[in-house]
Amino acid sequence: MTTHWILGPGAIGRLLAHSLSPFVEVAVIGRRALPSRQVLTTPEGNVHIQHLTSLTAVQLVADTPESPAFVHITTKAMAAEAALSSIASALPPSTPLVLWQNGFYAQPRITETWPGPVLCATTTQGAYLTGDDGVVHAGRGPTFMGDLDNQHTGLSEALAALLSETGFTAAAVGDIRSRLWQKLAVNAAINPLVALHGLRNGELRGEAYSSRVVAVVKEVTAILAKEGVAPPNGGEGDTAWLALVWQVVENTANNKASMLQDVEAKRFTERGAILGPLIESAERHGLGCEVLKGLDQELTLLEARF
Repeated sequence: MTTHWILGPGAIGRLLAHSLSPFVEVAVIGRRALPSRQVLTTPEGNVHIQHLTSLTAVQLVADTPESPAFVHITTKAMAAEAALSSIASALPPSTPLVLWQNGFYAQPRITETWPGPVLCATTTQGAYLTGDDGVVHAGRGPTFMGDLDNQHTGLSEALAALLSETGFTAAAVGDIRSRLWQKLAVNAAINPLVALHGLRNGELRGEAYSSRVVAVVKEVTAILAKEGVAPPNGGEGDTAWLALVWQVVENTANNKASMLQDVEAKRFTERGAILGPLIESAERHGLGCEVLKGLDQELTLLEARF
């Protein structure tokens, strides 16, 4: 069996580990080892127990194990490069990496520096942790993957086929850069608001918050037009972007977004990777982005209390 290392045992990392483990060997790698007995709760409320191999990065490097087929980096965006550095000495430089980060921060940086293939994945699968031994799969959604330079189509197709076999519903695409921007737009409309107000995603549909979602999407639409990112599903303007956001909200209504999980754990959020690229792009193109800047400032003040 091929081996997949999952670097970063957060919600998506553990969901990925549960999905892959019946099909390939999986090792979950973090700063500390987790209990081997791990519990997955499905969107339907079913409970599955699996025993997953859990190692620290220090253990992994010291043991010099057989090289993996893939390394999935599922840390937060701002921690991805440091996490990779912590195990890089145990990896052949040709090892394929798969980046699962939100935003558009780690992907171009690691693609430029890692000598082997670097695939980027974007997913609307929803998950949240319930402690060191539990993860809840809160909502299903498609996963897309590819590389920023379209040089590793075959590798993307092989991994997407494996993930689809596990139930992850994945597809290889040639426009992953645009899809990363698309995911960034959705995250910008959802994550800051739910994090600031302690909401499940579905609560954004309420009267108190829906107008703020619309305001974010309006700014994001103008930015993405300047970046050459076409509206989703063949639609036009902010109508198409807003429809996508509401569809994701509907699909992940019970999800506790990763940014909210960070706030509840008093960790720094991914605001720099989600809002940062959009604000930078707006300023570069001379566009106003007062709503996005306001959200960034609110999150900055919230994080200061940690």
